[in-house]
Amino acid sequence: MFRKIALSLGVAALSLSAAACNTVKGLGEDIQSVGQSGEDAID
Repeated sequence: MFRKIALSLGVAALSLSAAACNTVKGLGEDIQSVGQSGEDAID
């Protein structure tokens, strides 16, 4: 029983960390896009 709970928690933690990684990557791309748009507007 304990092994099933531990395995379930491990899988949940792994999936949440993978989702967070994708979110951070997307946020970085959004910030880069905003910076590029601002640079284009100044030029």
